[in-house]
This record gives sequence, structure tokens and C-alpha cells, in this order.
Amino acid sequence: MDPIRIVEAVLFSTPSPLRVADIARETGLPQTTIRKAIKDLVSEYDERGSAIEIAKIGPSFSMQLRDDMADVATPFAEKEVPEEALKTASMIGYHQPILQSDLNRMLGNGVYDNVRALRSLGLIKARKVGHTLELTTTRRFSEYFGISNTDREGIKEWFEARIKE
Repeated sequence: MDPIRIVEAVLFSTPSPLRVADIARETGLPQTTIRKAIKDLVSEYDERGSAIEIAKIGPSFSMQLRDDMADVATPFAEKEVPEEALKTASMIGYHQPILQSDLNRMLGNGVYDNVRALRSLGLIKARKVGHTLELTTTRRFSEYFGISNTDREGIKEWFEARIKE
């Protein structure tokens, strides 16, 4: 079997980004072969102007829609994050670390349910600070929203770039 097609099938099949070592462990392919296959897939998708791309997210790789195709596909996609929690997620991502009490003042009491939902999906984490929680994003947050950076400043820059668009 062609290693490029094996890596493509693996990335297509998984809901979360994978490290080269993870792909190697499960497929038995050498890591150098996997890196070359990923590079070839990136070139292949770019050359044909595909709506799909292979994105590097931290040390991992994921198959996802290109940003400019998201508007077309969004109406057809199943939503894992409740619509009402998206604003809360974006505020946490942009302002992190942020206190839940401050977020409540900004967005209202619905924040508590939204924070609970986002935590249950593994998109944010909370740390007790006094009588409230300090909220930050997780690696899964970056993976889920297709943000190539996982650090706080990188996530904030990603949001700022989307605002400018």
C-alpha cells in the first residue's frame, strides 16, 4: 500500500490531531516515511486547490477544511459545541486567563452553563481562585478550532486575525 494514502486515511479517520510518532506506532511505517507523506499530501492538496488541508497544530497534524471554505460547509456540519457556548469560548480564548466572575459580568449568567459545557468537552480548564474559577483554554481548544498555536498569545493573535477578516 502507498504510504501517502495510508497517512491520508489515518488523518481523515481521526477526529483529533495526531503526532507522527502516533501514526508510526499504529501503522508500522517509519517516522521519516510519514513526514514525507505529510509533506507530499500538503503539496498535493495545494496544487489542486483542494478545500481540504493538512494543518500542523503544535506537534500534531490534522486534516481539516481550509479557512476560506468554512462558511460553505458550516451549515452542513454537526455542531459539537452548543451555539450559545461559542461566544463564551471565544471570550475565554481571547482574554485568558480570565476569571469566571469577570466573564459573568461581561456576558451574563448563562456563562455558568456554557463553562460547564466547554469543560465537559475538554476545551477549557478551570482552576479555583478564591470564590471563582480562573479559565484557560486547552490544547483541544486549539485543535477543535483549527488554531495552529496552542499558547495564549498565539490564540489571541488568531482571534485578532479573524476579526480583521
